[in-house]
Amino acid sequence: MLLSELEERGRRFKLALRAGVPILMLIGLISYAVFLKDDNIVLTPENSILLGAVIFISIYFIYFLLERDAEETLLDHETHGFNQNAFEKKLKGSESKTIALLMINNLHSINENYGAEETNKLLHYTIQRLNQSLTEQGLDQAIIGRRFGAEFLIAIDEKRSDLKNLLEKFISHNHNINNIDIEYQSSIITYKDEDLEKTIIHLKDELMSSENRISRDLKNKTREIKDAKSISQAEAAIVQAVKEKGMSFSFRPLQNTKTEQIDIYEVSVVLKSDSMGDILPRVYLPVINRLGLGRDYDFAIIEHLGMLLPLLDDSISLTFNISPFSLRNREFQNKLFSYLNENDIDTSRLIIELYERKAHHDLSNYFQTLNYIRTKGLRVAIDNFGSSNASMEYMKHFRFDMVQFDRDYVTKLDDKVNYEMLHSLIRMSKNLGITTIAKWVDKDSQKEKLKKLGIDYIQGFGIGKPISEKELIDTYN
Repeated sequence: MLLSELEERGRRFKLALRAGVPILMLIGLISYAVFLKDDNIVLTPENSILLGAVIFISIYFIYFLLERDAEETLLDHETHGFNQNAFEKKLKGSESKTIALLMINNLHSINENYGAEETNKLLHYTIQRLNQSLTEQGLDQAIIGRRFGAEFLIAIDEKRSDLKNLLEKFISHNHNINNIDIEYQSSIITYKDEDLEKTIIHLKDELMSSENRISRDLKNKTREIKDAKSISQAEAAIVQAVKEKGMSFSFRPLQNTKTEQIDIYEVSVVLKSDSMGDILPRVYLPVINRLGLGRDYDFAIIEHLGMLLPLLDDSISLTFNISPFSLRNREFQNKLFSYLNENDIDTSRLIIELYERKAHHDLSNYFQTLNYIRTKGLRVAIDNFGSSNASMEYMKHFRFDMVQFDRDYVTKLDDKVNYEMLHSLIRMSKNLGITTIAKWVDKDSQKEKLKKLGIDYIQGFGIGKPISEKELIDTYN
């Protein structure tokens, strides 16, 4: 149990004694004076008023103490560690020599993709595991508190030269909690009897000077974690559409430049709502991610495509986006592959598109996941290739089946530098045996240039407009 929880339990017990003992003594004395010293108990109007006054005073006094209890609690609501005020008071009354700051860098991303409820659970589990790790190393009296967001403060009563190693060990063993990937940072300083805020500034300066520093803008900007239940009318419509699987699918054709046949369609999804009509991805994706519905949404797409594939010619494949957060979740993986096996889905006809703006912090485990997905027969494509450092970093370590180039490469073919860069990327992909795709192809001049560059597939209004699910079935059934 956390030191903060033990002290909070003791504080509440003392408060109960403060409230209960005087009230019981008061009631006992008045009862004796009014009723028990005489043989005959008479409930006169005067006695009734007195008894009512005693009851009122008792209730008011207890309510007052409970209200004070809520104001004076030592605990942080989400984590049950010390809150900042309690941590500071505890620090002043101790002989702590060392203070550490532990931060979860990707809390905002976790909140957006898993929702407020899962985020709060994560914060609670993190501080519990941190306490367990320190206790195992003989630091059972460590003061652990939460400042705000994902900033945890740790104070110990001795100068431990191995505290840095203890925190690094904790980070390495807890980079994944509840199937959620976590990015940490930590710093340690020797505490001097000074203002806590100054100490925190020193700790953050230490973080800024480390190799893994984060930008000042992100650190200075506090993130409000919204309650998942406090959603607007538009958000309610999105939630209902996801739960009821109210989706409309369209399919964009990809033409093979060698055969000039269309054998791949890219899947596009809009949500359907009675109150809002069609809801576009740019509107609903941030909402479902923030409310923790991303995995439900992704699996609903998988189910729909699994039912659609048997209705189409075997030569047709479908490519679609899945959130990397879903793919890295073990429960989602198990559910996905169980569904594909139980329904005998030809996984070679499914192509998963990935797009991330920045590289995942644990690339080794992530690539193991992608390789595992590939062993199940699915193909893996990287979307918007060349638009971020993440896509280039991924290409160094993982052999994708397909790359889809960022639209700027395709729409700016007249720019000589851009043309040569695309030429180099296509040549590199060819040498690695990776299929190449260019989207946003609207003009014949674009098609000719891309074919000369050796692109494998092209997509855009110059190839064909998106078609409905009915048109797709009618064409390829």
